[in-house]
Amino acid sequence: MEDDLQPRIRAIVGLGNPGRDFDGTRHNLGFEVVDFLKGDRQFSAGQGNYHQCDVRISSFEVVLLKPTTYMNRSGIAIGQLAQAENMLPGEILVIADDFNLPLGRIRLRRSGSDGGHNGLASVIYHLGSVEFPRIRLGIGPIPDNRPAEEFVLEKFARGETRTAKEMVTRTADAVASWLADGYEKTAALHNRSANEE
Repeated sequence: MEDDLQPRIRAIVGLGNPGRDFDGTRHNLGFEVVDFLKGDRQFSAGQGNYHQCDVRISSFEVVLLKPTTYMNRSGIAIGQLAQAENMLPGEILVIADDFNLPLGRIRLRRSGSDGGHNGLASVIYHLGSVEFPRIRLGIGPIPDNRPAEEFVLEKFARGETRTAKEMVTRTADAVASWLADGYEKTAALHNRSANEE
């Protein structure tokens, strides 16, 4: 089976910006997913610029990670984790927002470019590889004449909050499925748009 050739995921990293000022913003969806996954456990300081939490998901022991380096320098923390835990890029699942996807859509990939996302660009640079799995959560489209760097730091509008929360829950389900059932089965289910379900 093709999935048998892939490294087992050992870490799940949510990208975002630390601090209460950024809670609830579009750019912090990665943080929201790992906060959901931790359940009643608590994050603690890691061996680098990150907070970590050891959890069991789908019978697999994994570490959840929240970089404290701010979004555009996320790769520093992930590089530190990889070195401290002797992890390969393919063992680190990265979760991030994506303004190129419509709100509510998620997309799983085993590897790929940064897609214009500064956090992913930093991860690619510090890992020296694009060969790491990722899940992108749609926050788009960006309204006309709105700078992307301002849009991603805004909180969700009242009419968008429910969709965003459902997307976080669905992403957590996708993580559990990816660990238990592999990429192919999980991607076939979750890479569809809401209109195709």
